[in-house]
Amino acid sequence: MQDSDKIISYHEMTAMENMSLQRGMVFSDGKRKYSILLMSQRKDAVYNDDFDKNGNLIYEGHDARAEGGISPKEEDQPLETPSGTWTENGKFYKAAMDFKSGLRKDPELVKVYEKIDVGVWSIKGFFQLIDVNQVSDGRRNVFKFHLKPVLTKIFNRVEDLPFNRLIPTAVKVKVWERDRGKCVLCSSMDNLHYDHDLPYAKGGTSLTEKNIRLLCATCNLKKHDKIMTFVC
Repeated sequence: MQDSDKIISYHEMTAMENMSLQRGMVFSDGKRKYSILLMSQRKDAVYNDDFDKNGNLIYEGHDARAEGGISPKEEDQPLETPSGTWTENGKFYKAAMDFKSGLRKDPELVKVYEKIDVGVWSIKGFFQLIDVNQVSDGRRNVFKFHLKPVLTKIFNRVEDLPFNRLIPTAVKVKVWERDRGKCVLCSSMDNLHYDHDLPYAKGGTSLTEKNIRLLCATCNLKKHDKIMTFVC
């Protein structure tokens, strides 16, 4: 799943994508095969990102830049810039609407990163942008982008991902705090992943921190080797 659930720093994330990710929403420029979204469900999150009961990501669009002393939180999220070009909201909106209307055959492929702590991120995985709507949050209108989780190993082959395979952000945050940002077996702070104590393929759940822990790549590989040896 292309390093899904790997823990990385912000600098590692930008190096991986070879670009600055200050905006949080980066629509594909045609040179890369996917768009990028940065999400957060932390208490201090600026936007209200969430998941529905089917495991689809409901990603909130981003605000306009503050101008003239007006808070962007008091203005509708924009589709266009003042000069008339598409905002990132607009680019994602057009892609979703084109897919819904049949103007494009395949939905936009999107790589999602989620914030775990200050400077700490996790690769959430790949999603397909399948829908969008505009709703009122009580003060102004915001965009809600609907994205379906998928498995992808090569970009011309995409499969649906079971919703209960994804580790919820709240679980990741609790595990990060509980394990103090270290591998539970060797205390390494490098190359960390979220690991299922009982593997998902053997019935282990992703939905509780009791079955999730932090492992470094070395310990994770040793665990995998032991499982394979046992199976053989």
